[in-house]
Amino acid sequence: MIPRIVLDTNVIIAALRSNRGASFKLLSLAGTGKYELTISVPLILEYEDVAKRQSRAIGLSHKYIDDIVDYLCQVGDCRPVYFLWRPFLKDPEDDMVLELAVEATCDYIVTFNVRDFAGVEQFGLTVIQPKELLAIIGE
Repeated sequence: MIPRIVLDTNVIIAALRSNRGASFKLLSLAGTGKYELTISVPLILEYEDVAKRQSRAIGLSHKYIDDIVDYLCQVGDCRPVYFLWRPFLKDPEDDMVLELAVEATCDYIVTFNVRDFAGVEQFGLTVIQPKELLAIIGE
């Protein structure tokens, strides 16, 4: 079974910062069939906004960031989110990730901030770090 996932913004930013870690490996596997990436318009806009605000520190041009975001839009399963449970988590941006994961019946939320998603088990979700997903998909 191919896992259905949501990537938290911190995983995308980590992938853009370095081509050596688990985040970069996950991002490079997007669209290969190893996992099903679930996205939403608000989440994609957040990826773009955060990446562009950090573009100098990351060392990437806005054009390159646009290309990556466009690719994620191409390979991701874009889902509309019609319900809001806010606030459920401490950070409203995390609530957006949770709402998408529930709507898309995802298997995993992939993030470095696992503790920020405490309590999402009641929605049938598992929160894991990028290296854990790589192990699950055999990479």
